[in-house]
Amino acid sequence: MELAQSWGMTEAPGGSNALSKPGTAGLSHEQRTDRRMKSGRTMYGVKYRLVDDAGRELPQDGAAVGHLRIKGPWITAGYFKQEGGSALDEQGWLITGDIASIDQDGQVTITDRAKDVIKSGGEWISSQALEAIAASHPAVLHAAVIAVAHPKWQERPLLLVKCKPGADLNAADMLDFMRGKVAKWWLPDDVVFVDEVPMTGTGKVQKSALRIRFRDYRLPGVSERD
Repeated sequence: MELAQSWGMTEAPGGSNALSKPGTAGLSHEQRTDRRMKSGRTMYGVKYRLVDDAGRELPQDGAAVGHLRIKGPWITAGYFKQEGGSALDEQGWLITGDIASIDQDGQVTITDRAKDVIKSGGEWISSQALEAIAASHPAVLHAAVIAVAHPKWQERPLLLVKCKPGADLNAADMLDFMRGKVAKWWLPDDVVFVDEVPMTGTGKVQKSALRIRFRDYRLPGVSERD
């Protein structure tokens, strides 16, 4: 059985696919696995680009991470009665709401949603990457990462964990498990264990509810004066 990822939206059907590119049959198993973990290449007739917060285009080098924009003849040009604002940016590209990187072969890697990414000291931290690592702990049932305010770094990650029934896990052990799997400055500043993680009707973590619940949360070491 061959499994392949793809990416798309209601507004952008057929955005990308992970079908093998000609000339890749000789790649090693690790290289093929790395490609399959990405969201695929742009399809014929569709263009992608990355931009920073100011709308400046970023290079497609596999390293730069930015806001994903998409354009094509079957890509949505607007929302009904413009509800929710314009679907397009000033250059006419669809605002996907995703944060991504694109490599030299056009392979797209979705790293986070723009509303969920954590902006810390001018750099971006992927909440999805942290959640994937935390969720791989054998004692964790659900994990969610949200941004909380910080007086120096603007935002820092807060990890919310629901443990499996009967599991015994504390914050120090959770952070030790994650240490070394991401950059040190990516590590959450605190871990909170919760009884329930709110979910949407499609089975996704409802982060909007978590952000409201923890909007006044103070991280360790941050005083009321800060």
